[in-house]
Amino acid sequence: MRTPPAGYEVSTDAGRLDVEMIHTFLAQDSYWSPGIPRRTVERAIGNSLCFGVYHGAAQVGFARVVTDRSTFALLADVFILPAHRGRGLSKWLMQCVVDHDDLQGLRRLLLLTSDAHDLYRRFGFEEIGNAWRFMEILRPDVYRAT
Repeated sequence: MRTPPAGYEVSTDAGRLDVEMIHTFLAQDSYWSPGIPRRTVERAIGNSLCFGVYHGAAQVGFARVVTDRSTFALLADVFILPAHRGRGLSKWLMQCVVDHDDLQGLRRLLLLTSDAHDLYRRFGFEEIGNAWRFMEILRPDVYRAT
């Protein structure tokens, strides 16, 4: 999908991002970061290549890419607000991400998902081969108040 749905646009202008909306969605509506502190979201945004999806002046979607812009990137925090789903926006957003000039020629582009495998497969993502090579420190409760 190369043409944006009518009335929508994608921008990488960090000054346009609605940090409050992004934080609210991630902290309250996402399965991957419940309770994430706003300060953590702000730092993540500040250190990433971010894509906002806009309907007029209102931000309705988001994607964040952690990258060195040379060899590696990790796609994270991809979402479209529920009221705007079903219009092809996630496919269009993903096309904008994979086509972005700063993400060309990378050796590896990773993501983690629990429920959107079919969407990401359309853009060339596959399940990790040789998964034994990857290691992690996972702290699933890091955002929960102690």
